[in-house]
Amino acid sequence: MSRKSLNFRPVMLGLLATVFFFVLYFGVAFALGWQHPAAWEPGIGEVSRWCERVYPGAIREPVNALSNLGFIAAGLWMLWVLGRDGRSRRSDMFKGQHSVALIYAWAVWFLGPGSLVMHGTHGAWAGWLDNLSMVMYILIPWMINLTQLGRFSIAQFLWVYFSVVALYGLLRGYFGWGLGINLDLFGLSIALWVISESLYRFWSPWFRWASGLIGFVVAGVFGLSPLTMMDNPEKYWWVVFFWLPALVAKQPPDRQRRYIPWFVSGVILYLSAFTIWQTGKANHPACDPDSLLQAHGLWHLMTALATICFFLFLRSEHEMRHEERADSTSSS
Repeated sequence: MSRKSLNFRPVMLGLLATVFFFVLYFGVAFALGWQHPAAWEPGIGEVSRWCERVYPGAIREPVNALSNLGFIAAGLWMLWVLGRDGRSRRSDMFKGQHSVALIYAWAVWFLGPGSLVMHGTHGAWAGWLDNLSMVMYILIPWMINLTQLGRFSIAQFLWVYFSVVALYGLLRGYFGWGLGINLDLFGLSIALWVISESLYRFWSPWFRWASGLIGFVVAGVFGLSPLTMMDNPEKYWWVVFFWLPALVAKQPPDRQRRYIPWFVSGVILYLSAFTIWQTGKANHPACDPDSLLQAHGLWHLMTALATICFFLFLRSEHEMRHEERADSTSSS
């Protein structure tokens, strides 16, 4: 196989996976139909949890389902970019066909089918798949940070990542939301990403142990106050994991990232999308179930753009120059 063919291999596999997914989805829909919606989903003609009216046929919520094409397109674009890079150094995790970069791109792609089948079928199994796809994505950034801060190998990252995904999938399928222990792994992972990213950028001996407090700030941004968390320790016991990055990050990273413009843009896009997401619920005054412009659909498109911003941000990572490394070492 020529080098040019190898460069196109990631995106070609992505296109094949996309065709396979839609053939499977519509094949099952037309052959068997979606006969058994989850108990919490409304009936045909009623308003769904995410505002759009429920339709008969292959796609229950057309706008909310098909807006997930944004994730599929984003993932395919990332696979094309990584293939175009050709070979890269082993230390450049987000350039070339590095296993970590490919996992990120495929996780973004999988957000599309995961959410599409949930909005398209209303099956309980589809809700599980949607949630699993979200967790598969959000685990990656903070696990990458801890891998670098803790000087772990890529093999260790891969082993831990896939083990957590498999265990989460089993527990989520058996116990449902909270895994039977009131653990919101998706929400916790957002906090761990911000905490570990702060340590990656501003590591120092004192900030290492103070960094866990950032988790409470993140929770506050999403409407969860520290007082509420302290008043309900049995529900929010997992805040102890806010100090997981501190335990791992015994020294500063030996690489740097550029936070402007892509990280800042990704955060702004995500927070804006989250604000819009709040209006895309059945009981919200702004809900119009028959409109082609659905807030939840905008949430999908905007968060797909956010994943692209974070991808470009992670690709900005580079080795520190000698003087930068000396400054970082002296500060520790």
